[in-house]
Parts: sequence; C-alpha cells; structure tokens
Amino acid sequence: MVLTTDVPTREQLVRRASELVPVLRKNGAWAEENRRIHEESIEALADAGVFKLRVPVRYGGYEADTRTLVDVASELGRADGSTSWVASVYWIPTWMTCLFPDQVQDEVFATPDVRICGTLSPTAMAAPVDGGIVVNGKWSFISGALHSHWQVVVAVLVGGGGEPAPIMAVVPITDLQIADDWYTAGLKGTGSVSTIAQDVFIPSERVLHLGAVLQGQYSSVANAASPIYRAPLLPVASASSVGTVVGLARAAKETFLERLPERKISYTAYTSQAEAPLTHLQVADGAMKIDEAEFHAHRLSSLVDSKGVDGSPWTLEERARARADMGAVCRLAKEAVDIFATASGGSSIYSNVPIQRISRDVQAANLHALMHPDTNAELYGRVLCGLEPNTLYI
Repeated sequence: MVLTTDVPTREQLVRRASELVPVLRKNGAWAEENRRIHEESIEALADAGVFKLRVPVRYGGYEADTRTLVDVASELGRADGSTSWVASVYWIPTWMTCLFPDQVQDEVFATPDVRICGTLSPTAMAAPVDGGIVVNGKWSFISGALHSHWQVVVAVLVGGGGEPAPIMAVVPITDLQIADDWYTAGLKGTGSVSTIAQDVFIPSERVLHLGAVLQGQYSSVANAASPIYRAPLLPVASASSVGTVVGLARAAKETFLERLPERKISYTAYTSQAEAPLTHLQVADGAMKIDEAEFHAHRLSSLVDSKGVDGSPWTLEERARARADMGAVCRLAKEAVDIFATASGGSSIYSNVPIQRISRDVQAANLHALMHPDTNAELYGRVLCGLEPNTLYI
C-alpha cells in the first residue's frame, strides 16, 4: 500500500495542535473522571493528523522529526496532560513499528489513523513454536490501550537452545485481554490499563530481538535511508515524551495568570495578589524554569534530529545526555508547576480548578521509570565519570 500525501510543515502541525486546545481542555475533567480519553478528543486528534506524525510518508504519514513532536505535544499538554501523554505514547510504538520488516508495516499501517500502544518492560514470557512464538504474560501502564489497534509488546524468549533474551513484537490489540486496573492519583485520563496475553501466537516476521533494536539494528528496508528511523530507540523515546511535560508547565502558568486578577492574599493587607512582590518573584521563577525546561527539550530533539540527518554514530555520552535532558525537563517543569500551585491559594484545591489536576499529572510523569529526574541524572553522571552504564536502556 503506497499513498501520497501533502506533508504539513512543523508550523502547520503546531497550529493544528493549538486549535485543539479548547475541545481537549473541555474534555479534560471527563477524561479524568472516566479514566480514559473522550472519543471526541480522539477524533479531534485524528482529524488534526496527530496520529500520523511518526507514520512513513508512503502510508500517508508525515515522518515528522522529534522537534515537531516536542512542539505539538507542548500545545496538547497546555490543554490536557492525559490527552497529550497518550498522543506522545502512541508516537513511540508507531516509530518502533517502523523498525519491523516492511510487510509487517504494510499490515499495521493499512488502518487509517492507526493507533499503536506499547511498552519497553519485558514482563511476559515467550516460547518458540513453528512459525513464530507463543506469548503469555501481563503488561502494565499501557497508556492509550483502550483506543489502540495494535500493541508493541516485549517479552523474554526462553527455549530454542539459546540464552533467554528479550524480544519485541507487534500484536493486534484484539489478541490481548484488557485488565481495567487504572486507578491512580495522576494522569488518570490516560487509560493506562494492563493488557494480558494468554497463549497468543505471534508469527516470526512480527518479532524482533530487543537487544538488536537497542543497538540500532533494524529490519525495515524501505525506512533504512530515512533520518527519522535511524536514531537509537531510547533517545527517540526520550524526545517523544518531553513535550507533554513542557505543556503541563505552560498550563500551570496560564491557569495561574487567568485567576490572578480576581485574587487577593487572604489574611494580609494585599487586596490584589498581583501587587505583591512575592507574586512577582514566584511568577518570574516559574516562568524561567519553564524556559529552562524548553531549552533541554529542544536540545534533546535537536540532537536526535541532527544525528539522524548526518548519520553520525552516537557516543555513549550523547545517549546518556539524552536521558539526562529528559530528566531535566521533568524536574524543571515540576518545579515550575509547584511554584504556581503554591501561589494559587486554598481555593485551588477544588476539583474544578485546573492547577490541581496539572500538579498531579506532572508528578505522575516525574515518577515514570524512564523519565525520573534522579535516575537520569545518575546515569549521565555515571557515564561522565568514565563508568559503564548500568542499564540497557540508553
């Protein structure tokens, strides 16, 4: 299947995302209450081409670079953290699918606006059988699974005469069971339920060895020359994730400034919070932290995109810095949100005030195993000190 499409510019895609803010913001409270993205929001994202950003042009996609992902997700995150998170998560397994043999891509991308969820956690077991593997196990934190067509799964392959090794595979979501277990404090609307495989057969063409993928050994012929698809997985995943967090910080600033003109500081002589020097310091500090978060997000995406274009090999330090930049975005964005939340006063604890949802969402993002600021900073410092990384996820 080969399609032709007019590929929008980055500016056009960001503008489309900005135009979605009202509808996504309107549905944010519903998504949180119902623990899934509203169908209207899914349709709006599809109409804007958000699900096509990492799809190859030959299937009607946009093959957008990671700078575009950062800027689009930042706009979506201004509207609703959960919706932006799901869109960002879809971009990563969609990109991962582009590493598989081309006939596999033909099958997956035959669905218009296909949505692919996934994970990098090898929490299932696989056994070799004639023509493929059989998988059993459970994967948690599968954001967007409730709206997905396919899932990229990771499992440990045991048997066949070799050492146990992690594999990555693409599975129709209808082959899996859904465990409705997403009851959380933050990012409630993402619908990040668990999925379960019970004796699921996966043909061998839809299976890759994760170790080879992490080392940049991909199976697609058609995508081999594209700068978008020849970067390492972890830097790509890192750059795909950070825009949502930047958007949450921007949303915190916006919602604070929207409420500011009507607020006073209770039990003080300030009849206008906007006149208090403390407020000036808080707003300036929060705004500067957002600027710093944007710097790290854009430095990360620029590194991924520029190395994809020139084809130069990645150094260990660059890989570690990519994760460090992601962690810095999370830390700085959370610090900015905390400043605006603290300055919002007691009335902000009501559930109809957006800052409380923003605070819980940015906290949840900071707790993600691959995004945790402390974990990523330690990894970067370890490499800078001349030690080998203590993880395959780099």
